[in-house]
Amino acid sequence: MQKRMWQNAYRTTVVCVDSYDDGVLAGRMYNPGLQNGERFHGLMQFLIKMEDLLDTLQFPQPFMDSRGFSTTRGQAASAPVSEQHQQGKRATFALKVLFRQNASWQGSVTWLEGGREESFRSVLELVLLMDSALSPGES
Repeated sequence: MQKRMWQNAYRTTVVCVDSYDDGVLAGRMYNPGLQNGERFHGLMQFLIKMEDLLDTLQFPQPFMDSRGFSTTRGQAASAPVSEQHQQGKRATFALKVLFRQNASWQGSVTWLEGGREESFRSVLELVLLMDSALSPGES
């Protein structure tokens, strides 16, 4: 297997959230490792596409092998997305996954419109941070 060294630009994925209706996330994600941006609809699709991107980049390396009930994961076809407008209608996040340990992700997320950066220790914590930016005033 060939080792790859990625520049810092590959470590950041821009997540553009265009809608967040009834807690359903929809938008686009951009990374230099993607030929085009990727659309997603729903949290599960976002997480699977992000995990696939991290696997493709081979960075960060997962601490353990993924397990599942099925041996293959279905890929939803994605229409090409223009990279010229990398801003979400609801919010835009710069996501840096630095580690993949304990079957989760660790890193930092920056809410660009709010100008705040927070570290996260798990995918659940990342999701809750994003929700807090998308649902201000709700507890």
